[in-house]
Amino acid sequence: MYHDCVKNALAKDGWEITDDPLTIEFQDLRLYADLAAEKLFAAERNHRKIVVEIKSFTSPSLVSELEKAVGQYNIYRGFLRRQHPEREIYLAVPQQIYQGFFMRASIQTIVQDQEIKLIVFNSTSEEIVQWIS
Repeated sequence: MYHDCVKNALAKDGWEITDDPLTIEFQDLRLYADLAAEKLFAAERNHRKIVVEIKSFTSPSLVSELEKAVGQYNIYRGFLRRQHPEREIYLAVPQQIYQGFFMRASIQTIVQDQEIKLIVFNSTSEEIVQWIS
């Protein structure tokens, strides 16, 4: 639902999309993360590489959506650590979902405990509003 929006927001932020989707192969599994991107930071003289899994949170049960997203995030993160340790994984969520759901104390605890990195994006302006690591 927000795939192109996040892709455009990353491009506006100076990221180059390298994979759409990124294939994650590990042992007998093949999984697909929504996007992979990289950005050159001239001051640091290195590339930063990220993997982005985009979630819309449109079902009636936001907690069920979060449960699925956290599971998927953790599976991808585990495989990426083994196959592509240079890549950081982020969960991209719309700004209105972040403000209305992710700001709840209980959800913040889950995000912190699970060490989930977030990209908060504005779906109307197609811009990244916040990086949370």
